[in-house]
Amino acid sequence: MTVPATAPNAFAAVSPLLTRLAAERATGALLRDRGTLFLEDGRIVHAESPATPGLDVLLTTGGGLAPERWREAVDRAGARRQVARFLVDSGGLADGELEICHLAAIFDAAFFALSPGSGPSRFRRGATHWIGSVRSVPAAAVERETRRRRELLDAVWPYPLLDTAPVVPRAAAPGQTVTARQRMLLDRADGVRTPADLAWVLGRPAFHTLLDVRRLAAAGLVETPHSPAPPPVEVPLPDWMTQAQSPDVALLRRLRDALEASL
Repeated sequence: MTVPATAPNAFAAVSPLLTRLAAERATGALLRDRGTLFLEDGRIVHAESPATPGLDVLLTTGGGLAPERWREAVDRAGARRQVARFLVDSGGLADGELEICHLAAIFDAAFFALSPGSGPSRFRRGATHWIGSVRSVPAAAVERETRRRRELLDAVWPYPLLDTAPVVPRAAAPGQTVTARQRMLLDRADGVRTPADLAWVLGRPAFHTLLDVRRLAAAGLVETPHSPAPPPVEVPLPDWMTQAQSPDVALLRRLRDALEASL
């Protein structure tokens, strides 16, 4: 089934289709251009997005799991859709660490999958994810958190161009404090990497990286990109002004230029 994207509204559901699927206690995959939500009995059990580091990156780059242990789990338990269970049962990961990273991955990917520009929604009934069962989250909780995160970004620094532009550091002012977490991000910001790139490098959720970048911009530690100014509109002169016999053409041209400069 396909549902056209609708304009965001503070009082409307983030995704009407997700709300309906939750009420139906549906099982399957809700696909959008910027990510996929996996549901079981109407609750969200996993989410992934090309805009965010996956659970593997959060556990290996950002956490304490060795990459080879992750690959082993996928190879040995992926076909049975029990990767999460294998990681815990084999001693590669504590239950609590897996659950925390899994919840972070769900809310992170859902933020992008449910974004207003993520295109129409499609639902594939019965589809499941190979990660297996970890913990489910009510769809309403995911929608509330997605809406809260949108509002938080704008409250911190309302310049969405920061979210996709290369992060360009600026020197700290004399006496300005830079936290260890901020320094770690700034040290990897080379003027080419975007916030999404930095999230992958650091093994952090992409939303948290966006938030860090906006806070840095608000503090003057990162350049804030602005939309380019529109080109000036050429105002044609009336024919009578271009005639050589008019003695006031030069004065009129200066007046026109002054008026244009003041607009």
